[in-house]
Amino acid sequence: MGFSGFDVVIPVLVVLVLLLIFAGIKTVPQGYNYTVERFGRYTRTLSPGLNLIIPFIDRLGAKMNMMEQVLDVPTQEVITRDNAIVAVDGVAFYQVLNAPQAAYQVSGLQNAILNLTMTNIRSVMGSMDLDELLSNRDAINERLLKIVDDAASPWGIKMTRVEIKDINPPANLVESMARQMMAERDKRAQILAAEGLKQAQVLEAEGRKEAAFRDAEARERAAEAEARATQVVSEAIAKGDVQAINYFVAQRYTEALAKIGSAPNSKVVLMPMEASSLIGTLGGIGEIAKEVFRAEGTAGAQRLAGRTPRVPPEGGN
Repeated sequence: MGFSGFDVVIPVLVVLVLLLIFAGIKTVPQGYNYTVERFGRYTRTLSPGLNLIIPFIDRLGAKMNMMEQVLDVPTQEVITRDNAIVAVDGVAFYQVLNAPQAAYQVSGLQNAILNLTMTNIRSVMGSMDLDELLSNRDAINERLLKIVDDAASPWGIKMTRVEIKDINPPANLVESMARQMMAERDKRAQILAAEGLKQAQVLEAEGRKEAAFRDAEARERAAEAEARATQVVSEAIAKGDVQAINYFVAQRYTEALAKIGSAPNSKVVLMPMEASSLIGTLGGIGEIAKEVFRAEGTAGAQRLAGRTPRVPPEGGN
């Protein structure tokens, strides 16, 4: 039994159809987008999964990674506003949001992002002083992120983060900064010590002031007591009481003798010839005390007599 030409063509056509189907089936992995070009012109974007294209008419264009990616920014020298030269490096994070724009709006996406980031690092950090660079790193990162993201948005990408990793001033500048820091700390220490000394002196002065006030108050009270005693003696003298004069003179006499005896340079105390008069004066003091006690006893007896009840006589009605 022979085979006709039609019997041969049918299997060949079936094989060709199967080959065309397999050629048109495209599998896109997760996290990627493929662009499709028809006769060199972009037509559509293939999403992750199984996709079909027209073989020999459509072809795959760019294979774009849609995941967030990291780009190292190499070290470069930056001249600050105060003419300090520092070495700076960083890192940039970006994500492709629009595959056709990232594929057809810029040539060499990573190289473009890298150069854009490096240029803006020099621009932003070159407009600041060295002290601002070292103390405001977060502000620098925010400014860089905003500038680079605005510039790269037409490329269909999103800059998620731009970070400065290291800022390395020259060695001589680091030594100068260390000396400046030590001088500043010494200055603060001296200021604190001076403030402490000032406060101590103020407290000491307040203490002396309070002590002087207390001493003056004590002297004032002693003077008032002395004046009161003098007034009492004067009244007694005015009444003709000679013993009060003797008491006043004896008190002053004994005080003077006590001071003479307590002097540190005194080795021998000589009693004056008037010691007999002092004894007589002391006798007068004793007489005064007796009179006082006698008067008090009389007053007490009268008070007791006033409190005793009267007993009527036995024969009274």
